[in-house]
Amino acid sequence: MVVSAAVDTSFAALGTTVRLLLDGDGAQEAAAAARRWIGAFDACASRFRADSELSRLNADPRERVPVSPLLAAAIGAGAWAAQRTGGLVDPVLVDALQAGGYAGRWDPARAMDLRTALDAAPARRPAAADPGGRWRAVHADGDAGVVTRPGGLHLDTGGTGKGLAADALLHVVGPRRAVIDLGGDIALSPGPADPRPFEVEVTDPFSRRTSHVLSITAGAVATSGIDARLWAGPDGPSHHLLDPSTGRPAWTGIVSVTALAPTVLEAEVLAKAALLSGPAGAAPWLAEHGGLVVHDDGEVRAVGPLAARAPAAVIA
Repeated sequence: MVVSAAVDTSFAALGTTVRLLLDGDGAQEAAAAARRWIGAFDACASRFRADSELSRLNADPRERVPVSPLLAAAIGAGAWAAQRTGGLVDPVLVDALQAGGYAGRWDPARAMDLRTALDAAPARRPAAADPGGRWRAVHADGDAGVVTRPGGLHLDTGGTGKGLAADALLHVVGPRRAVIDLGGDIALSPGPADPRPFEVEVTDPFSRRTSHVLSITAGAVATSGIDARLWAGPDGPSHHLLDPSTGRPAWTGIVSVTALAPTVLEAEVLAKAALLSGPAGAAPWLAEHGGLVVHDDGEVRAVGPLAARAPAAVIA
């Protein structure tokens, strides 16, 4: 992120790094409020905490379980993502994810080299929705404070939870110039009277250097990639983006996707759906707001509103 701010603070939460950049009167107080809110959301919706409300829900054998409004919203976001993508972004894959080797918080010492993993990965093919459509049985009613799903069906808020949290934090910090970055899921607010655009750096997944800079006045940017959580599994290289039709890592021919959208939740869902769809199916997900697609061979394709701009230098 190329920006300066009165408050620039980072901390660990939600299994990632949270960064807050805030300007305006009361920026320190706003940052403290945001940190408290994130702490509450982590205690509510983290699958990495045995004491979280989400973990208690997953352990509850009842089909209809009382939940807090916050957890209902987080699970509702996952259900919305599944509906929006026809089940391609699926909130009920947590058992497969844990069985594949991602049960606890990510340990960077486990990271596998991207090119090595791609060389050993199976044949590429687009992911598909679970033909059983288990996600259709998940219903979150925030007004009634109830989540309904078949007993034993475990849920994960995952990336959609991060997107929802980033959007919510813009309201927590109030009307000010602000950047909320939750592990690459970024919400941008220019504040009431500051038209300067933000410069958002996009990292190349192979070199780990900045490959593009997006100039954005307001809205959201999210990146979904197999390089962020990549490890050597017992059956070959593994990562955290699963094909819902198989419960296995999705090797689609795309390494990462960066998507723009009005909200972080939408950008997160569009980026993941594009990656899972593979090279032939990615573009429609990004056509309206724009995005960048990085293929296995390192080729970068700009899509939608970004396509008319130079994809190899600065996108402004």
